[in-house]
Amino acid sequence: MSSVPEKHKRKGPPKVKFAIITVSSSRYKAKKFGQTYKDVSGDLLVNLVRDSGNDVVFRKLIPDDEDQIFNALSEADSKGADAIIFSGGTGVSPHDVTIEAIEPQLTKKLPGFGELFRRISYEEIGSPVLLTRSLAGIRHGRIIFVLPGSPNAVKIAMERLILPEVKHVLAHLRE
Repeated sequence: MSSVPEKHKRKGPPKVKFAIITVSSSRYKAKKFGQTYKDVSGDLLVNLVRDSGNDVVFRKLIPDDEDQIFNALSEADSKGADAIIFSGGTGVSPHDVTIEAIEPQLTKKLPGFGELFRRISYEEIGSPVLLTRSLAGIRHGRIIFVLPGSPNAVKIAMERLILPEVKHVLAHLRE
């Protein structure tokens, strides 16, 4: 007999439409001025989404700026994304504002995401996890995740939390 969460996951969409937004002022400036840059975490997110049989319907690179973060969120909404992932801008420096921009937009927060993400990360990196900020919540029938910009953080969040549960969350949102 299957568990209740497994039954809910089966009620989710067969494919999840993801939006991926990288928040990095340095990469944004390099792109703007035609310089070479790498968006390792953004590329990793795209690959993990596609390798899991899901789709990327929107991708954007933006600077650490609350207005641009909000505008990218609105653009992702307009593209029909089921799940929106922000990567970067979650540190503790004054210019890291992704969480501050997204949190007020959420109608429901999922604090368990950040709690589990930090617990899993602690097992890998130890006490520096104290500086880790992340967020998950609901807005307009979509799930939004805000992740640190490091490739390791993206890999942990996607493989251990987001991909295993995104269909489960979406099934509940569509009840």
